[in-house]
Amino acid sequence: MKITVVIPNFNGLHFLETCLSSLDNQNFKAFSIILVDNGSTDGSLEYVRKHYPAVEIIQNLRNLGFAKAVNQGIRMSKTEYVALLNNDVEVDENWMGALYDAIKSDPKVFSVSSRMVRFQERDRMDDAGDLLTLFGWAFKRGDGEAVAKYAKPADVFSSCAGAAIYRRKIFRKIGLFDERFFAYFEDVDIGYRARVKGYRNIYCPEAVVYHIASGTSGSKYNNFKVRHSSRNEVYLIHKNMPWLQQLVNCPFLMTGFLVKCLYFISKGYGKAYLTGKAEALRTLKGIGKTKSSCWTSYLLIERDLIANTFHYLGFFLRKLKA
Repeated sequence: MKITVVIPNFNGLHFLETCLSSLDNQNFKAFSIILVDNGSTDGSLEYVRKHYPAVEIIQNLRNLGFAKAVNQGIRMSKTEYVALLNNDVEVDENWMGALYDAIKSDPKVFSVSSRMVRFQERDRMDDAGDLLTLFGWAFKRGDGEAVAKYAKPADVFSSCAGAAIYRRKIFRKIGLFDERFFAYFEDVDIGYRARVKGYRNIYCPEAVVYHIASGTSGSKYNNFKVRHSSRNEVYLIHKNMPWLQQLVNCPFLMTGFLVKCLYFISKGYGKAYLTGKAEALRTLKGIGKTKSSCWTSYLLIERDLIANTFHYLGFFLRKLKA
């Protein structure tokens, strides 16, 4: 086997047939599947055991979060590469082979992000890799734009862990997903850590996935998602950005947090957003710093944060005009 696919699952029975049957139809066959179940009560495990007996199962008694679940799968796997896949997707028959070819292309590549397309609008992008801005905002590259615009490979800040492949030996150098994040921003964090150590994250347009957005969480915004995202974006910056870089970027970061706060207040989630920020400040001492003696990496990251900010502003303006 070349690859292990790790699928976290929480009450995702209604997604599993589409997801697992599309994996059965892959042209590339040298992979195995581990499903990590976070305390489902909807019959997910019974379904998988009956219809997909080759799938290995890790059964948790409660929801331990995305980060811990995928780490359990990564630790159980033995292959050179590990692919993470949401349960709320259908993968193209060439998905696995395309990811494998892409990650083999350069030993400095840590992760490869898929061409994630909206399940119900297959001419529209969902995610072409994630980008981080000076404002501390991470956003999905290409979200809602025409699929045809994202037909070329590209370097990205981080890969969306909903459908991505990772090089195992680099996990040994940078660590696994940070379980303190529980859910949200953990994939940006691990991509950031890889960048600090001089590795690349890339986007592969041939690796096509059809994604039901917010299939597991149930909605674009909710109190749980807003609170955890608000907390974790503070963790992300504190953990990965040196103090000098934080000082330089402070006006942009404070502006970004303020704008988001006002936005979520307008959507009725102001309390959840502020609760997340307060929780981050209370627990920040427990979040260590990612360290590197190579300042070139930080300079390249700063360059990309600036470029990504302009990219986001252009993307935002295009949406306003649409």
